[in-house]
Amino acid sequence: MRKIIICLLITITIGCYKVGGREVILHRVGGGRYTWSPKTNFTQWASYEHFYKGDWLYFGFDKSLYNVLEVNKTNYENCIDTNFIQNITKGGRDVVQLLEARTYYFLCGRGFCFEGMKIAINVEEPTFNPSPSALSNKAFQSSRIINMEFIVFLVTVLVVEVFII
Repeated sequence: MRKIIICLLITITIGCYKVGGREVILHRVGGGRYTWSPKTNFTQWASYEHFYKGDWLYFGFDKSLYNVLEVNKTNYENCIDTNFIQNITKGGRDVVQLLEARTYYFLCGRGFCFEGMKIAINVEEPTFNPSPSALSNKAFQSSRIINMEFIVFLVTVLVVEVFII
């Protein structure tokens, strides 16, 4: 029984860090911790980001003022906050995983969409060819991968030691 639990924990631990051969990324919408607000240019922020299947979006906001709704393209373009796909709002520090390669549309209801609180996220399939920007950050990226692999290794060793003793 212990060996089965150890194998499951190792598999889960390793599987949590990569999707499609790449690390999953948590994108803070707007670029900061609590930037789901009218004063942020979400279109500009999204133009500097690359979103891939499996990545996560983090929305940080005051839930007494704002919300996050996933909507279709028509509702996004016209700031319609009814008949939404899903309400992401839970506690004001909410995440959503991008599970499909497609364009996602999010907006804030309560009239704030008209103040710019909306964002379109184009999600792509992960690629295995490094982009030019990835090549320029090759040293940083390789050290990041090594660090993640090292962390996974340490967690695995600790789990094995706990269950063997």
